[in-house]
Amino acid sequence: MAARRPVDDTTRNGYGALLRTPRAWTFLLPALIARLPYAMLGLGIVLLVRDTTGSYGLAGGVAAVAAVAQALIGPQTGRLADRHGQAAVLVPAVLVHAAAVAALIALAHAGAPDWTLFLAAAPAGASVPQIGAMVRARWVNRLDGQPALLNTAFAFESVTDEFTFVVGPVLATAIATAVDPSVGLVAEAALTLLGGLAFAARRGTAPAPAGPDAHGLRRASALASPGVRLLAGGFLGLGSVFGALQVSITAFAEDAGSPGLSGPVYGLFAAGSMVAGVLYGLVPWRSPARQRMLACYALLVLGCSTLWAMPNLVSLAIAGLFCGLAIAPTLITGYTLVETLVADGAKTEAFTWLTGAIGLGLALGSTAAGQLIDRSGPSLGFTVALIGSGLGLVALVTMRGLLLSRGSSGRTVAGGAAVSREPVEAARRG
Repeated sequence: MAARRPVDDTTRNGYGALLRTPRAWTFLLPALIARLPYAMLGLGIVLLVRDTTGSYGLAGGVAAVAAVAQALIGPQTGRLADRHGQAAVLVPAVLVHAAAVAALIALAHAGAPDWTLFLAAAPAGASVPQIGAMVRARWVNRLDGQPALLNTAFAFESVTDEFTFVVGPVLATAIATAVDPSVGLVAEAALTLLGGLAFAARRGTAPAPAGPDAHGLRRASALASPGVRLLAGGFLGLGSVFGALQVSITAFAEDAGSPGLSGPVYGLFAAGSMVAGVLYGLVPWRSPARQRMLACYALLVLGCSTLWAMPNLVSLAIAGLFCGLAIAPTLITGYTLVETLVADGAKTEAFTWLTGAIGLGLALGSTAAGQLIDRSGPSLGFTVALIGSGLGLVALVTMRGLLLSRGSSGRTVAGGAAVSREPVEAARRG
C-alpha cells in the first residue's frame, strides 16, 4: 500500500470547500441528530438518579457504569463496523439502546435496588452508537488523497462534537427541570434511535466493509499501535475533565440555589471549545501535529487548575469558558494524529478507541468527583479534572516519541492492511 501523506498539510481549505463535498449533507444531517444525545446521556442519568435517590455518589456511579460500558464495547463495535459495514452495527445498537434506557427509567422510578440501576446502565452505555467515529471514517473515505481538506474535516467534526455538548446539556437540564428527569432520557433515546436509523440508511457514503480477512493478512486491533495507545491515554485524561465537570457543575449550581443553570454553565464550557475549534480549523498550521498536541494539552491543564477556586457561578462560568478553549484543538489534533497511525481497514476502530477513552475517563472522573462532592462539597470535585488532565499531560510528554513515524521500520498490520509510515521529515513538510 502506498504511503499516505500526513494530514499536516498547509494548503488552505475552508469549511465551504469541505461542505461542498458531494453527498456530504446526506450523512451529516442525520449524524447530527444521532450525536446530539451523546452529551445528554451521562447528565441525564445523573439528574434522574439524583432525583430518585438523593445521592450524587450513586448518580455519578451509575453514569460511570454507562460510560465504562461504552468505552469497552464501543471500540469493538467500531471494529465490527470496519469489517461488516456501519449499518449492520448501527441498527441493532440503537434498538438495544432505546430498550436499555427505558429499563433504567422504569427501575429508577420503581425504587429498585441500586444494583439494578447499574445493571440497566451497562447496556445503555454499551449500545451508544459510535456516530462520531463513523462520520470521521466516512470523511476519510470521501477525502482520500486530500490530506489538507481531511484536516479541515476533523476540525469540523470536533466543532460538531462541541456543538452537541453545548446543546445537549442545556436541553437535558431544561427538560429535567421543566418537566421531569425521566423525560430528558426519553428524548435522548428517541433522538438516538431516529438519528441512528436515518444515518444507517445512507449506505452509499459509508466505507466499504473490509471483511474478516482482507488482503490475507492477520487482522490486528488498531490498539496494537503504541501511538494509538498513547493517544488513548491522553484522551482518558481529557474524558476525566468532562466527567468531573458534569457532576461538579451540577452540584455547584444546586448548592448555589440555581440547579437549572448547570446546563448553561456546562454549555458555556463547551461553547469555548466550539469557538476554538472553528478558529483552529481555519489556520494552515506549519508546526507538526505532535507539538500542537502537547501545547493544547498543556493549556487544558492550565485551564483546569483554576476551576476548584471559583467562588460563585458567574466566575465558574467564565473559568469554564477559558478552560474549554483548549478542548477542541486537543481533540482535532489527536484525531489528526491517530488517522496516520493505522491502515484504512481500521479507521473506525481507531477513532472509536479515542472516543471510548474519553468515555472511560468520563466514568472515572464522574465517579471520583461524585464521591468527593458527597464528602467535601462541590468545589473539591473540580480537582479531579486537574489531576486527570495533569496525568494525561505527563504521559504525552514523557512518551511523545511514540507519535513519530518510524520510516520503513514502522510497517504495521492493523485492520487487515499493511501501512507504511513516512519518515519523520515528511511530518514537517510545509
